[in-house]
Amino acid sequence: MDVSTQATSEARRSARPARQTTSSPPPAAEPARAQATAARAALLTGPVLPALFRLALPTMTVLVAQTAVNVAEAYYVGFLGTDALAGVALVFPIFMLMTMMSNGGIGSGVSSAVARAVGAGRNGDADAIAFHAIVLAVMAGGLFTLATALLGPALYRALGGRAGALDAALSYSNYLFAGAIPVWIVNLQAAALRGSGNVRVPALVTLIGALVMIPASPLLIFGLGPLPGLGIAGAGVAFGLYYCGAMLVLVRYMASGRSSLHVRITPLQRRLFADILKVGLPTAANAVLVNLTVILVTALAGRFGTAELAAYGIASRLDYIMIPILFGLCTATLTMVGINVGAGQGVRARHIAVASALTGAALVGAIGGLVALHPPLWLALFSHDADVLREGATYLRTVAPAYVALGFGFVLAFAGQGAGHVLWPFVASILRVLIAAGGGYIAVVLFGGGMAALAAMVTLSLIVYALICGRVLWSRRIWHTK
Repeated sequence: MDVSTQATSEARRSARPARQTTSSPPPAAEPARAQATAARAALLTGPVLPALFRLALPTMTVLVAQTAVNVAEAYYVGFLGTDALAGVALVFPIFMLMTMMSNGGIGSGVSSAVARAVGAGRNGDADAIAFHAIVLAVMAGGLFTLATALLGPALYRALGGRAGALDAALSYSNYLFAGAIPVWIVNLQAAALRGSGNVRVPALVTLIGALVMIPASPLLIFGLGPLPGLGIAGAGVAFGLYYCGAMLVLVRYMASGRSSLHVRITPLQRRLFADILKVGLPTAANAVLVNLTVILVTALAGRFGTAELAAYGIASRLDYIMIPILFGLCTATLTMVGINVGAGQGVRARHIAVASALTGAALVGAIGGLVALHPPLWLALFSHDADVLREGATYLRTVAPAYVALGFGFVLAFAGQGAGHVLWPFVASILRVLIAAGGGYIAVVLFGGGMAALAAMVTLSLIVYALICGRVLWSRRIWHTK
C-alpha cells in the first residue's frame, strides 16, 4: 500500500464517530462543523504546501499588520525622546514574554489539544478545551497584572532604568499590563480556533484591530483638540482598548454557535487541563527562557549607557518581530501536525515539519540578510541619534544573518508541540539563554567587550538553538504513531 492510499484509509478510519465526553453542539453549529470536517479531510490527505500556505497566509498577513502597529508605536514614541525609547525597551521584553506565553506557550497547548481532539473526531472535547482555555486565561492574565504592578519598579531598575527612562517605563508598564486578562483571553481563544483549522476569524479580528490601533495610538499619545495627550501612557491605553474590544468579539462569536468550536460553560475536567498543559507549560517555559535571554541581554546593554540601551531596544525589536512573522507559519504547522498525529499519520506529520521549517528559514533569513546589508533601513525609522544608529548597526550586522537559524528552529519547535512533544525545544531554549546571557556576561563584564561582543554571543545562541531543535526531526518517538 503506498503512502497516499494509507493516508486516505487512515483518514476514513479516524473520521468515524468517536465517543463524546461532553454534550453535543446546538443545531446552529452543524454547518460550521460540516465545514470543519471537510477542512480536516484536506489536511489529512491533500498536498502539504498548498494546505500549509492556505492556513498560514491569513494569520501571517494580519500578524504583519500587527507588527506594523508595533513599529508605528515605536515610531511615535521616538518623538518623545531617547528616555521614552529606553523606557519602552525596558518594558518590551516583559510584554513580549506575556505575548509569547499566551500565543506560543499556553496557546500552543490549547491549539495542540484542540487539533489532536479534532483529528481523532472528539469534537465535544475540542469545544470543552476552548472553555478551559478561558479559565486559564483569567488566571494567567491576572497574575501578570499583579506581578508587574508589584515588581515592575525593581525589575526595570535592575535592567538599567534610571531617571527619565525609569519613569517612562513605569508609566508605560502600568497601563499596558492593566489589560493583561483580555490579552490572554484573545490569544487563547484565537489559538483554539486555529487548532480547529479556523484561521479566518482570528485573522480578521487582528487585522481590524491593527487598522484601529495605528491611528488611535498617536491620538492617545499626543492628543488632538480637546483630547489631552497621555504621553507614553497613551500607547499602553491603546493596547488595552484594542484587546478589550477583540475579547468581546471573539467570545461572542464562539458562544453563538456559528463557530466550528462552540464555547459554553462546562464542568471543569482535570484531564482537559492536563491535555493543554502537558504541551503548554513546557512551551511557556520556553517562552520564559527566550524572553529571559532578551531581558538579561538588555541588562548587559544597559551597562553601556542610555544611548546603547536605546540602540539595543530598537535593534532587538527586529529580533522579536521575526517571531510574529513566523507565527502564522508556526500555527499552521502545529495544526497540520497535530491533526495528522491525532489521525495516526506520523510519516505525513514529519514531512509537514520538514517543509515548514525550511520555509520559515527562507522567509526570515531573507529579511535578516537585507537588514544586515543596510541596517539604517530599520534603525532610522526610530532614531537619528548618531550613537544610537552606530551601536544598533553593530548589533544588526552580526545578528540579523542568523535569523535563518531562528526561523528553522522556531518552526520545528511548533511542529514538536503539534505532536505533543516539547523536550528538544526546551533544551534548545536553555542553551540559548546560557550562551546569549552567560556568554554575553563573560564577554562584556569579564573581558570588557562592547556591543559587537554581545551581538556575537546572541548569534552563537541562535545557531545552537536551531541545531538542537533539529533533533525533533530525528526522534523516532515523536513521529511513531499507533
